[in-house]
Amino acid sequence: MKGGALHCRCSKCFAAPPKRRVKKRPRVLTLLSLPEDVLLYILECLPAVDILSMREVHPHLRSLVDTHSSVWARACFQDVWPSPENLKLFERAAECGNFEACVKLGIAYLYNEGLSMSDDGRAEVNGLKASHFFSMTERLNSGADPFVWLFIRPPWSSSGSCCKAVVFDSLKDDCRDVTSQEGGEGALKGSIQYCLAKVLSMFEDEGRKREALGMLESSASNGCLHSSYLLWEMQQKTALSDPGRYLQSLRQLRDYATKGCWDAQISLAKASGHKNQLSHEQRVSNELVSQVFQTSLPINKTSIFTTQKGMNDTMRYILIDWLVEVATMKDFSSLCLHMTVGMVDRYLKLRSVARTKLQLVGIACMVICTRFISKEILTIREAVWLTDNTYKYEDLVRMMGEIISALDGKIRMPTVVDYKDVLSYLIPLDRNTLHLCSYISELSLLYTELSIYSPAQLAASSLLLARILHKQALPWPAQLAESTGFTLERLTPSVVLLHKKCFHDDAPKDYRQVSLTAVKQRFHDELYDQISKEKVMDHGQLCALLGVPYQDAESAVLLPITTDLHSFLCSPSGNKTKRRREDSIQEDRGSFVTTPTAELSNQEEALLGDFLDWSLETSCSGYEGDQESEGEREGD
Repeated sequence: MKGGALHCRCSKCFAAPPKRRVKKRPRVLTLLSLPEDVLLYILECLPAVDILSMREVHPHLRSLVDTHSSVWARACFQDVWPSPENLKLFERAAECGNFEACVKLGIAYLYNEGLSMSDDGRAEVNGLKASHFFSMTERLNSGADPFVWLFIRPPWSSSGSCCKAVVFDSLKDDCRDVTSQEGGEGALKGSIQYCLAKVLSMFEDEGRKREALGMLESSASNGCLHSSYLLWEMQQKTALSDPGRYLQSLRQLRDYATKGCWDAQISLAKASGHKNQLSHEQRVSNELVSQVFQTSLPINKTSIFTTQKGMNDTMRYILIDWLVEVATMKDFSSLCLHMTVGMVDRYLKLRSVARTKLQLVGIACMVICTRFISKEILTIREAVWLTDNTYKYEDLVRMMGEIISALDGKIRMPTVVDYKDVLSYLIPLDRNTLHLCSYISELSLLYTELSIYSPAQLAASSLLLARILHKQALPWPAQLAESTGFTLERLTPSVVLLHKKCFHDDAPKDYRQVSLTAVKQRFHDELYDQISKEKVMDHGQLCALLGVPYQDAESAVLLPITTDLHSFLCSPSGNKTKRRREDSIQEDRGSFVTTPTAELSNQEEALLGDFLDWSLETSCSGYEGDQESEGEREGD
């Protein structure tokens, strides 16, 4: 194109510049642009500390946090304990209905842990505050048995003021005020009255026992199902003599079982074994028992290792083996042991635990379970001593709060022992078969592979295996098959796996190459007729009897114990291994290697035996009133 030339406006010489298309930027999705219900759900899943941080980000978030109590009701306080710095935060969450905050505040005030106060009037002040939060805990505890009584159960301190007694009196006054009102408020106090009755029933005073009976009757009238069952249990002895009263009591028991009382369901299943007393057809009786067994669900314990990144099956085996030793030394029941192991597994599935605190979780669960079902408790001081003082008093108190709050107060859950007791009512069993069944049941606690089966099926499999090993002519009669709903074909795989794990595979060893055989040592006692010394049928022979192809179990390789596990395997005092005497290690692990006595040589144990026995007896007595609630820290 030449300079200065004019052009026409034809399409060839002139064209308008094309319009540029502006690309619209995609809308950025931010947290504030989410719907309000989604935003609320996100806030409810956050820990309490993060909720406070989110509150400061934007006025809209501040408004949501301040106006919706559900955010604080569901806030998580995992690994956070009440202190003067976060007390307001805990109290705010508790008032909004946060179960975990109520539990931890009640325990913190009762044991004076984290919220330190001067000694002057401390028991009265802390007791009233603990009573307030324990009362709120029971109001929020709708799906579990009432449990706050296990913290204030006797023994109480005989010298000076006792915080437990203050809590008891305060709860009693609250119940007296509420029961005079009409409406549903009185029913909410039924569980608290049940707790007070449980505490009173543990005293030797006859006057208090009569008061406990009256408290149970009042609690039952307020709708507490557990109180109604306890009253039924007390009246059962007199009802047996009168057929009419006995039939009426069975109707009451069936009503309690239908409403969900686990103890009532077990008692009804046991009563169904006495068909002549029930005056029902055998088919009806079998349906009652079968329903109890078939509703049992397996608890997949292998998912523990998904939550616990630094834990494996061998480490869990060592922990359970040590708990068996403690239960044997303290003469705790098999039910207590099964409940403890079940609680440990349920907590490990929910919360990640550092490897160094696994033993703390185990002993804390045992302290809780012994208080819940046993007359003789494991005191906090003694529990700390059993860990060789690896942990402190306050560590154990806080772990108890963590466990109960994480499990929503559900302490009593169905165990293999419950179903085993029902089976013993269905057919006559000799003493040795019962002991062997108990031995197999406790061995099953050690292996997570067996958790693919329900507790009811494990109980049935344990009995079937015991009868096979004792060469019973009819190991699984038709009565058991009809009552439980488990056929011989259905139980065969679990029986084979049970025998393989309990009697064929070698037991794991600790870091000193000592076999872990605490259950075997437990059943060496004369109380169990030394049933663990019996020679057991070979695994191949068992498979041949059941018609199952034998698989060589020698190909199964045990997990090697690597050096990174050494700190846990040295438990309870991994930093004190230099004190341990290798010359005192016994091949059969007859001594308790995880207690302070195991650090002494044979000569030292002989010299100090009387003193150690005396110290254990002192600790069993509850340390003169179980002064744990008085804030004592230092032992003698």
